Amino acid sequence: MHDKRQPFIFGEVLFDRFPDGSSVLGGAPFNVAWHLQAFGQSPLFISRVGDDDPGADIRAAMQRWGMSTEGLQLDSGRATGTVEVSIEHGEPRYDIVAGRSYDFINAAEIPPATPSLLYHGTLALRNTESAQALAELKKRCAVPVLLDVNLRPPWWQAQQLLQQLEEAHWVKLNEDELDILADSDAPLETKAPLFLQKHGIELLIVTRGSRGAVAFTLDGQSAKVHPRDDVKIVDTVGAGDAFTSVVILGLLLDWPLQQSLERAQSFASALVGVRGATVQNRNFYRPFIQRWELSAS
Repeated sequence: MHDKRQPFIFGEVLFDRFPDGSSVLGGAPFNVAWHLQAFGQSPLFISRVGDDDPGADIRAAMQRWGMSTEGLQLDSGRATGTVEVSIEHGEPRYDIVAGRSYDFINAAEIPPATPSLLYHGTLALRNTESAQALAELKKRCAVPVLLDVNLRPPWWQAQQLLQQLEEAHWVKLNEDELDILADSDAPLETKAPLFLQKHGIELLIVTRGSRGAVAFTLDGQSAKVHPRDDVKIVDTVGAGDAFTSVVILGLLLDWPLQQSLERAQSFASALVGVRGATVQNRNFYRPFIQRWELSAS
C-alpha cells in the first residue's frame, strides 16, 4: 500500500544531449519528484522509458535515490526521451524529440493507488496516449490537481490546455505564459485574478524569474516573494521545478501561502547556485529539512 500522503507526479523524464556528447538527466516532472523524495514525501513518479541504456540509467538513478520505480513503465519499442541541444550564434536551441517512450504512458500500467495530489505538466500531453492515460488517472483518483504550465512550441494546443486549466485546482506558470493564455496586456495584479476566476482555479502561482513570484487565490488572498540580492547563480536550469516541489510540500503540509512562497523561493535560490536541475548530494537538502522540520526519506 502507498502512503496516504504520497503525491503522484506524472510526465516526462529525458536526457538533454549536448554537442560535446555530454548528457544531463531531467524533465520537469522528474525534477519535481526528485526533490520531493529528498524532502521525505515518497512520490510515485509515473512515466515511461525505453528498454535501452538511458532507460536503465534512469531506473538506476531513481533506485539509488530511494525513489519508487513502480510507476516507471518499460517500452520495448520506443527509445527513452531526449532533447537535442544545439548552439547557434552562441544561443542554445532545443529539439524535444517526438515519439519517445514518455509520449506513450499506458493507463493500464499505472499502479492502483489513491494519491494525496496529482501533479502534471503539459509537455507529456503532446501525444494522445499519454494524454488519455492522464485523463483516466484523474477519473480514477479524483484528487486535487496541480497543473505546471510549460509552453514549448510546437508541443502544446490551446484547446487541450484550456481543458487542463478547467480540471486543475492549482496552476503554476510564468509571467510570459500568463500573457499568452490570458491574451491581455493588463497589469499582472489585474490580469491574474481575472484569469483565476475565469477558470475556477483555487490557487494561481506566477513565477517572474529574478523578480520572484506572486500568488493569488480564488477567495481573494495574495502573496508575493522576491529573491535575495546576494543569490549566486551558476545556472538557472530547473529553478522553476525546485520552486514547484516546495509549493507541493506546502500544499501537502498545509503551510500558509506566504510561507510556502518564501520557502519555495529560498530553495530555488539555493538550486541556481549549483550545476544542473537535480542534486545528488543529500547534504544539500539537510538545512531545509531541519529548518522546516521535515522527516527526510
